[in-house]
Amino acid sequence: MLSSTIILTVTIVVIALVFDLINGFHDSANAIACSVSTRVLTLKQAVIMSAVLNFAGAFMNVKVAKTIGSGIVDPNSITQQVIIAALVGAIIWNLITWYFGIPSSSSHALIGGLVGSAIMFKKSFIIVNWASLFSKVILWLILSPVIGFFIGFVFMNIINMFLRKTRPATVTKVFSKLQIGSAALIALNHGGNDAQKSMGIITMALVSAGFLPVFAVPDWVKISCALAMALGTSMGGKKIIKTMGSRMSKIAPVNGFTAEMGASSVIFTATMLNAPVSTTHIITGSIMGVGASKRLSAVRWAVAKEILTAWVITIPACALISALTLMLINLI
Repeated sequence: MLSSTIILTVTIVVIALVFDLINGFHDSANAIACSVSTRVLTLKQAVIMSAVLNFAGAFMNVKVAKTIGSGIVDPNSITQQVIIAALVGAIIWNLITWYFGIPSSSSHALIGGLVGSAIMFKKSFIIVNWASLFSKVILWLILSPVIGFFIGFVFMNIINMFLRKTRPATVTKVFSKLQIGSAALIALNHGGNDAQKSMGIITMALVSAGFLPVFAVPDWVKISCALAMALGTSMGGKKIIKTMGSRMSKIAPVNGFTAEMGASSVIFTATMLNAPVSTTHIITGSIMGVGASKRLSAVRWAVAKEILTAWVITIPACALISALTLMLINLI
């Protein structure tokens, strides 16, 4: 008969892959929203390209996985039930925000869930590595959309300066081609940062259960998470694409290219610094920066306010949901 530890670990692997699947169709919409909205790519073309590159990006490195799996909460200090509660809380929040078309962060949903369930388990705040949480998560939570906005704004103004004497039809023709490359780049970087979150959670469960002596992501975990992310991406995310690509600011191919290139540079930098950032926050900030380069009124600030509200409440909301989930699991 299988031991309860094995059963719980298998359960965590399955739930983590479901989270990755949901993350794929929830967050990957951010990567393709601009190219679909500017009609550079059809939804089908963008989804296929994004799925392939999300899979490839998952193998870039495992630095973010280590931050998630051992940098915030020590895997040796928690139980399997804590990890299950964290995943369930993040999945519930992702489904709620997906249903309403709000581009919230799967990354911060998972981190909030982990923090909430761990605190509930220990009945103490000491279990959380607050220094790491602040430097790798909270700081980037605040800075990443601001940096995305700034880069989008500056890049767009520079490009406009060089293109001021170019015919609009020529600009659209050239950047319609270039935007395919920028969309591919952001999809690759999305896979490079986001797929690692589930890798980190699964590896954390393996360490917590005693199946791994130290934190090291196995190859089968990398492949499984990459496949789940790619499959989720293939399911699309039309509601979020609509919010990202048209509700915040009307964009042309040159705007989409600028927003995607700016966001890609920020995501790549964060990945190299081991920071589990939100591609949602970054691409949203970049789109707003590009829109503001025309004039401030070009950005629909009411929609931006809705998104900002979701950003602020994601971590505490998921912490609460996961804490309550752990209470329910313990009662059962």
